[in-house]
Amino acid sequence: MSRRYFSPDLFAFLRDLAVNNNRAWFNEHKARYEASVRQPALDFITDFVEPLEGLSPYFVADSRTVGGSLFRIHRDTRFAKDKTPYKLNTGMHFRHERAKDAHAPGFYVHLQPRSCFIGVGLWMPEPRVAHQIRAHIDENQDEWIAATQNTAFISMYELGGDSLKRPPRGFEAEHPLLTDMKRKSFIATAPITHADVTTSSFRADLAERFAVAAPLMKFLCAAVGVKY
Repeated sequence: MSRRYFSPDLFAFLRDLAVNNNRAWFNEHKARYEASVRQPALDFITDFVEPLEGLSPYFVADSRTVGGSLFRIHRDTRFAKDKTPYKLNTGMHFRHERAKDAHAPGFYVHLQPRSCFIGVGLWMPEPRVAHQIRAHIDENQDEWIAATQNTAFISMYELGGDSLKRPPRGFEAEHPLLTDMKRKSFIATAPITHADVTTSSFRADLAERFAVAAPLMKFLCAAVGVKY
C-alpha cells in the first residue's frame, strides 16, 4: 500500500501551537488539528497493523482514540512547573501485547518540527527488570554485540538514554560491556526528516527501519521473558 498519510501542515500546526500553547487557541483550531494531525495518525496506525505483524505478531498497532497507540496531545501538568496544556509533538507507540502486565520493549515514532525520530527498546525499566536485561547481556555478550554493533544497525540507530554513574550492583568496573551495563534505558533512536514522514512510502520505509532493529528487539524480549 502506497499512501501519503501526513502533510506538511502537521508540522505547521505544531509550530503554530508552540507559539500559541493555550486552550483558547487550540479550541479555535481544533478542526485543523483533527484534519492534519490526529486523524492522519489514526489512519496510519490502522494501516500499520499489517507491516507490524510482519515484524512480530506480538506487537500491537491500536487505533483506538483513547488508550491506543497514539499519545494524547494533552500534557499532564498536575506536578509540572510548566503548565502549558499541550505537547508539541505527535507520538505513536506500538507496544508489546504484554505491555500492560510486564515491562516490554516497543516501537516508537516521534513527529515534531525539526526533531523527528523513531525509537525501539525499553525506556527506564524498574530496577528488577533492568537487572534482568543486564544479566542477559552479561550471559549473551556475543549476541548483544551482534544486535547493536552490526553495520546496518549502527548506520541507522544510536543507543541512548541516561546512565548510572557507577557500575550496577553485581557487575565489575572492568566488565567489557560496562557502558551498556550502566544504561538506565535500553533504547535506540534514529532521526527521520519531514520529507521521510510526508512521503507516500513512509509506511513501508518505517517497517524497513524497524526491521533493522529486530535483533535488538528480539534480544530485549528474551531478556524480559516475552515472545518476539
